[in-house]
Amino acid sequence: MQMTLSSSPFLFFFFFLFGFGALRLPFAVTALNQEGLYLQRLKLSLCDPNGAFSSWSERDLSPCNWTGIGCDDGGSVVSVAISGANLEGPFPDVLCSLPSLSYLNLSNNNINSSLPVSISKCRSLTHLDLSENLLGGPIPPTIADLLYLRHLDLSNCYFSGDIPASFGRFRALEKLDLTDNVLTGGIPAVLGNNITSLKWIALAYNPFTPSRLPSELGNLINLEYLWLGGCHFVGPIPESIGKLSRLTNFDVSNNQLTGPIPSSITQMKSVVQIELFNNSLTGELPAAGWSNMTALRRFDASMNALTGTIPTELCELPLESLNLFQNQLEGLIPESIANSPNLLELKLFQNRLVGSIPSQLGANSWLGLLDVSFNNLSGIIPERLCDHGALNELILLNNSFSGRIPAVLGRCRSLTRVRLRSNRLFGEIPAGFFSLPRVYLLDLYDNGFSGNISRTISAAKALSNLEISRNKFSGSIPREIGMVVTLVQFRASGNELEGEIPGTMVNLRQLGTVDLSNNKLSGEIPKGIQSMKQLSELSLANNGLSGEIPDEIGSLPVLNYLDLSGNSFSGNIPLSLQNLKLNTFNLSYNQLSGEIPPLFEKGVYSDSFLGNPGLCDNHGNGLCSAKGEGRHEKGYLWLLRTIYVLAGIVFLVGVICFIWKYKKFKKMKQGVALSKWTSFHKFGFSEFEILDCLDEANVIGNGASGKVYKATLSNGETVAVKKLRERAHKDNEGYGDSEKDEFDIEVETLGRIRHKNIVRLWCCCDAGDCKLLVYEYMPNGSLGDLLHSCKGGSLDWPARFKIACDAAEGLSYLHHDCVPPIVHRDVKSNNILLNEHFGAKISDFGVAKVVQRTNKGYAESMSVIAGSYGYIAPEYAYTLHVNEKSDIYSFGVVMLELVTGRRPVDPEFGEKDLASWACSTVDKKGVDEVIDPRLDSSFREHICKVLDIALLCISHTPVNRPSMRRVVKLLQESDGNFSPMTGKKLDTKLSVEDLSEMAQVIKV
Repeated sequence: MQMTLSSSPFLFFFFFLFGFGALRLPFAVTALNQEGLYLQRLKLSLCDPNGAFSSWSERDLSPCNWTGIGCDDGGSVVSVAISGANLEGPFPDVLCSLPSLSYLNLSNNNINSSLPVSISKCRSLTHLDLSENLLGGPIPPTIADLLYLRHLDLSNCYFSGDIPASFGRFRALEKLDLTDNVLTGGIPAVLGNNITSLKWIALAYNPFTPSRLPSELGNLINLEYLWLGGCHFVGPIPESIGKLSRLTNFDVSNNQLTGPIPSSITQMKSVVQIELFNNSLTGELPAAGWSNMTALRRFDASMNALTGTIPTELCELPLESLNLFQNQLEGLIPESIANSPNLLELKLFQNRLVGSIPSQLGANSWLGLLDVSFNNLSGIIPERLCDHGALNELILLNNSFSGRIPAVLGRCRSLTRVRLRSNRLFGEIPAGFFSLPRVYLLDLYDNGFSGNISRTISAAKALSNLEISRNKFSGSIPREIGMVVTLVQFRASGNELEGEIPGTMVNLRQLGTVDLSNNKLSGEIPKGIQSMKQLSELSLANNGLSGEIPDEIGSLPVLNYLDLSGNSFSGNIPLSLQNLKLNTFNLSYNQLSGEIPPLFEKGVYSDSFLGNPGLCDNHGNGLCSAKGEGRHEKGYLWLLRTIYVLAGIVFLVGVICFIWKYKKFKKMKQGVALSKWTSFHKFGFSEFEILDCLDEANVIGNGASGKVYKATLSNGETVAVKKLRERAHKDNEGYGDSEKDEFDIEVETLGRIRHKNIVRLWCCCDAGDCKLLVYEYMPNGSLGDLLHSCKGGSLDWPARFKIACDAAEGLSYLHHDCVPPIVHRDVKSNNILLNEHFGAKISDFGVAKVVQRTNKGYAESMSVIAGSYGYIAPEYAYTLHVNEKSDIYSFGVVMLELVTGRRPVDPEFGEKDLASWACSTVDKKGVDEVIDPRLDSSFREHICKVLDIALLCISHTPVNRPSMRRVVKLLQESDGNFSPMTGKKLDTKLSVEDLSEMAQVIKV
């Protein structure tokens, strides 16, 4: 029977479902739910260079399988966790449309807008982590409307302004981390009064307005972690802090806290670590109550003004680290400290301690570091310091220790740094002590040690600094010392060494300082000394050396200190010595003969040749010995010749006086009075010649502060002359310093410092409107000009690496060896000059600052920003606080220039600079995309390690940047297997400063 649609409702319904439903079914099955659509909007709003959203497919029914997305049992999105993906763009407030979202982690990205007030719409959030982004602006007070929030991390996000008072409305918050922002104001009392749920507070390294540490913090009875370092706190530590009985970490270091350490601190029974260092705390340490703190492992109250004695109760605790250095503590080191089974580190240097080191120290623990320098300690060195084979550093300098070095220390192969200088130690050095394989610094200066330098020194594979001066060492210098190829400094003056200088020493290509003065050495200077290219100081004075002075000494490129006085050298003075740029030069009291080289005939060298009766100069200045009485038969001719000579001299003097007076009149008309010249070094030219060279044809540079001229003088020497511009009005244009300030700073800075990697200021002239600075001439110009010109390809990687090392050593000298330290403030490739051997020297100190040391560290506030675009550290731009870390950032940019071959600012980078471009490119595309393609690929591994160091230096967080001393060490070690970014295969050659820095980085 035939059926129709009209006659069969059932059949009609069937076809309806089959036809229309079938057409719609595929779309219904694959349609993304509403939460997925919200997340797709998130995906479209952010730039995703690393492909973090690659798995976010619109064909899925729900987003629960997408990377970074978590759902509950009902399929609702409850977590979004996409950290370290380099996401760029504004904060995606569409996330607050997810009704069940409780966990949000977008840390370590480039979210670059302010945090919107609409964040309060994410009402279900319990965990919010936006750390290490570029958010900036104020923290929205509406964030306190997230009633269920337990974890809030906004660290390192450049937030500014105050901590909102609305934070007092939090009721469930357990962790608050706002470290490394630009927050001002203070810590609101409501944090302590209202949020008793808090277990973790970290507000360190914010430029808060100086204020007291809130006593209300004592109300946070559940608090376990409190980090308030570098927050500008003043006044005393409140007694209420003792109420924090659950606290495990208490860190208020790097503030300006005053007054005594409250006795209530001993009531913190759960505390594991107490950090009070670098404040202005006074008074005595609490005498009792320490026995309650059985959990305490680390106590650091160093760099304060504490008095009294070290409490015995404190030393009875099972401490791992006790740091009380740089205080005014007196009395004995408690014997009980030796009983601690956990003790790894004991630093008590720069106090007024007396007595001896506990005899059992090291017997019960894996002691790794002992530093009790600069006290009044006496007695013997304990024998059990290295019982467990863990002792790395033994630093006892400037005390009154006596006796011998324990024989067991000659077998302590873990030692890396030994400093025993300026004590009363005596006797022979233990067997094996000179050959310890990991020791890089061995300092025995100013004791009474005797015996020989052991031939086993050849096994000292890491030794770079050997200082044994002012002792009673005898015998010969072993030829095996030539096998210590890592040696950089060798000082052995004031001993009883004899025999010849071993010829093997010329194999020490890294050796920079040799001081063997005041011994009994004989023989000649070894042949082949020209191979010691790094030698900057050679002192062999007061020995019995003989023979001729080798001509090869004149080819040493960086030698600036040469003292060969008090020997028996004979023959002529080599003319090649004129090639040297010497700060100290002494050949007195030898048996030299012949003529003095022309360069050394100037008056500045008059004391350099005393006691050499055979020497004479070309002008008959009486340096030659008498040749006998004039013979009678030649008397008449001698008289006639004398008359003619005198007449000629009178004529010449008249002409010279006329010319001189004319030139003086002309120069004084220009405003340059001869009395205004100031010299800083001995040099072989006259200042009066310099003005004649200030011709436009000799201009080699032209900057904001003035022109630089190349001046070739009559003696053949070439100098660079900087003539500062005249300014009608002193302003703050450019660097923020007036012309007078720039001149004075340059003179005051370069006039007092001496280093092979700092450009030398010969002299200066200050005559009102005309100011001149005369420098040594650097024939290869600036690094910036050479690197970024068509000649940049000629700088191969070894040359670039040498430049980086030289510049780093120069900056390290400014930061660590100048007292007080000097901050350059304008480190850039154009201020790194290159000599004929491509050796690098730091120049242009016109905006440098001498930063005074206080017990709060080094820092100075500037009124304006100094520096050059692309090199300025980010924190300097918004805080105007300058310290060494600003220079380190700039030097990191210079290293990036050397690695990449690119300028610090390039249109190709868009709104970025070289630092941000390099970081993002390395993360997105790998290191090969940033390495200069002109460099030989065979150096790739080494270049990558230097790139790692550069990236450390440009860290946005200043505390994470290594010191310049550490940078120098990392560069020197970069040809090994150590990676400074990963920390793998940690080198043993680490000083206590290095370990402290690394611990701080790890903690941050």
